[in-house]
Amino acid sequence: MSLPAPEEASSDAQSAAWARVEVSRHPHRPYSLDLIERCLDQFIELHGDRQGGDDAALVIGLARLGQMRLAVVANQKGRTLEERGRRNFGMAHPEGYRKAQRLFALAGRLQLPVLSFIDTPGAYPGVAAEERGQAWAIAQTLEAQLALPTPYLAVVIGEGGSGGALATLLADSVLVLENAFLSVASPEAAAAILFRDAGRKQTAAAALRLEPRNLVDWGIADEIVPEPPGGAHTDWDETAALLRPRIEARMGQLVAAGVDPARRRQRYRRLDGLFSA
Repeated sequence: MSLPAPEEASSDAQSAAWARVEVSRHPHRPYSLDLIERCLDQFIELHGDRQGGDDAALVIGLARLGQMRLAVVANQKGRTLEERGRRNFGMAHPEGYRKAQRLFALAGRLQLPVLSFIDTPGAYPGVAAEERGQAWAIAQTLEAQLALPTPYLAVVIGEGGSGGALATLLADSVLVLENAFLSVASPEAAAAILFRDAGRKQTAAAALRLEPRNLVDWGIADEIVPEPPGGAHTDWDETAALLRPRIEARMGQLVAAGVDPARRRQRYRRLDGLFSA
């Protein structure tokens, strides 16, 4: 499968693609904890990776969805300036991914389904994170997801960037909000790599084909969840009211179907073949 050359996209298509990116990043868009509060019941946050760190960019905990008990993992960007700094804008360090591994292990021991909320520009790319084993931590988290012995549902609620999104994406089923997206790199990073000009982000956004419909057509996501008119930022409660029934229905289907880690692995092996063809 080949992507169209960036120059082939019209200016209108580029503007539309960039508008979607801006909605997904809107500063008033509900973040993971906002939707956890509205979609789930009795959420109890857990802290620490049990190895000496607690990365606030990645949240884990236990919750209920009606009568169903769940384990929850989520990216969290932060709303205020202070919180954004503390949560590193949702870009996790190795400690965050080890915290996710702790959550997956706990879910396996307690036989709890796992629900993830994805909203991150990507993994933190700093030198200190690399020195502490960032790539290794992400790889171990990918393996922990694929080996998880319980049902696993992921929901893309905002931007899903690169390996930072993959670290909590490899689920049995994936939902994506209407204005959310997944990408191998941010439009700015893609423009800098492809064109040596980050200012051509709109051209890169069009070339990356970020529309959720593509995710469904490619088999990456299973369902698009509608947002209120204008986007999720216009009404958090309505967004949650639209999302919760889809989480309940999809999780119920996964529980009824039973767990098959081999089937989950095949889902993503197939995608590797699709995009390398």
